[in-house]
Amino acid sequence: MNGVLPDRALRELIDAGAIRAPIDLSPDQIQPASIDLRLGTTASRLRASFLAGRGRSVAERLPDFEMHRMDLSQGAVLEKGCVYLVPLVERLSLPKGIEAVANAKSSTGRLDLLTRLVTDDGTEFDRLPDGYDGPLYAEICPRSFSVLVRPGMRLNQLRLRRGQAVLDDAELVALHGADPLVDGAPLIDQGLGFSVDLRPAAGDLVGYRARPHTGVIDLDRVGAYDARDFWDELRTGDGRLILDPGAFYILVSREAVAIPPDYAAEMSPYLAMVGEFRVHYAGFFDPGFGHGSAGRGARGVLEVRCHEAPFALEHGQVVGRLVYERMAARPDRLYGAGIASNYQGQGLKLAKQFR
Repeated sequence: MNGVLPDRALRELIDAGAIRAPIDLSPDQIQPASIDLRLGTTASRLRASFLAGRGRSVAERLPDFEMHRMDLSQGAVLEKGCVYLVPLVERLSLPKGIEAVANAKSSTGRLDLLTRLVTDDGTEFDRLPDGYDGPLYAEICPRSFSVLVRPGMRLNQLRLRRGQAVLDDAELVALHGADPLVDGAPLIDQGLGFSVDLRPAAGDLVGYRARPHTGVIDLDRVGAYDARDFWDELRTGDGRLILDPGAFYILVSREAVAIPPDYAAEMSPYLAMVGEFRVHYAGFFDPGFGHGSAGRGARGVLEVRCHEAPFALEHGQVVGRLVYERMAARPDRLYGAGIASNYQGQGLKLAKQFR
C-alpha cells in the first residue's frame, strides 16, 4: 500500500540493511512515522552552504568549501551565524519505489537551529529519490543561539514513503467529517490551514522573541536554562504583533489540530504573499499527535522569522497549513501514547532545554 512507512516497516528496512550504521541503531530512534538521525564525530566549518550536484559526491565537493574541521567527541560549540557540515552515522540503500524526506526535529526548530539533510548527487536539501545508496550529512546553521553538540545527538529525522498518498481537499473534508482534525470549522485549501493566536484565553502572553546576545546552549541539558536569559516575552492586548526584520519568534496556532492514527502530516509555509515572514522549520506531525485520550487536539507551535520589512501580524491570520498523508499501515506505537513525547497536548511552549 502507498503511504508513509510506519515504525514496523522502518525496523524491517533496518533488518534488511537499507538503513544501516556502524553503531547499532537504538530502538528509541524509531518514531511512529520517522527515524531519528545521529550526528557523527566531526564537523566541518564551511564558508558557504552547498549541494553536491548531479553526479558528484559531498566528499568530492567539500574541499572547495571547508575552512577547518572540528572533533565533536568531547563536545564542541557550533557558533551562531556559521555553517557546518556533519557526517551522520546512518547510511541509506533505499529500495526501488521508496523515497525519503527529512526535517528538523521539534526541539531543533524551536532553537532556530537550521538543520538540513545533504546527500551525494543532491540537487535539493532534505529530499532523497528512490534507490539512493550513499552517506548522509547534516548541514547545521545556528541562527539565534550558539549550541554545544556531541556525537550521537539527533537534530533531524527521516520519513520514508512508498508512492504518493497526499490527501486532496475533498479527502480532507471527508476525513474531518469522520474524525475531526481541528476544533471548529476547518479552513481547507491545499491542506488544513491554521492561524496565529494573539488573543490567548488566559493572560496576555502570546509568544517569545529570541534575544540577540546569549550564552551557549548544551542540547543535552533538558530544563536546564532559564528562558528569560534567552527569550523576551511578548504580550499584547490588541491582538496584533509587529515582527522585526531578522528576528526569530515562537508563537502558537489558534487551532488545536489532531492527526488520526492512520495519517501523518507535514507543516508547510503558507503563500509568500501573505506577508514578510516565514513559518516553517520543524515540520513532521506523527500519527496520534493531539488525538485520542491525549485529548481534543494540540496547538501547533509556530517558528517564525521576519524577512525584509517590519510586518504587523494579526490575531487569526492564516500563516501555514498541514498537508496530510496516508500511512502505508498504522504504526505499532502512536505519538503521545506508546512513546514519551515532550510536546503532546502542548500550547505555547519553548524547546525542552528551557524551564
